[in-house]
Amino acid sequence: MSDLLTLILDVGKTVAPRPLPTGYSVRELRSKDAEELGRLYFASYDPGLASADVEEAIADIRATFGGAYGDPWEEASLAATSGGDVVAAVLTVHRAPWDDTPRCPFVVEIFTDRAHRRRGVASHLLERCLAEVAAHEEARALALRVRSTNEAALALYSAFGFRRWGTAAPG
Repeated sequence: MSDLLTLILDVGKTVAPRPLPTGYSVRELRSKDAEELGRLYFASYDPGLASADVEEAIADIRATFGGAYGDPWEEASLAATSGGDVVAAVLTVHRAPWDDTPRCPFVVEIFTDRAHRRRGVASHLLERCLAEVAAHEEARALALRVRSTNEAALALYSAFGFRRWGTAAPG
């Protein structure tokens, strides 16, 4: 896990979500979405990066809904759909269970179908997630992990103001 960076953002600096791109809608995730999300999760990453196969990806998503990565925050876990299909998702927990993460809400995963990238869908989901977190007075920050080699994700998080945790990080 040495190639993973933990990033954090003070949610007090968030703004209202930008409009969702035309042709997309957003809804809360449901546990019955696990199989579709697992397939999308597997397809969204290079082979073997997120999981060894589709079945493992589906099991990982089911584990997320089951609380393996913290208490799921349903209102901050969202799906973007297009044509009835889930094309992007953000999965958020109230607090990650790992000792080496900040004690604040945590994005366990955010991923987008390759055919729907660079359209602002993930940005919109992250903005909606941040708005939900910011609406709760006790939640002052949102954290996540990202591979140090994932330049697109790092650019997205940097644009939001995320910074490396451990450099005067709240939480």
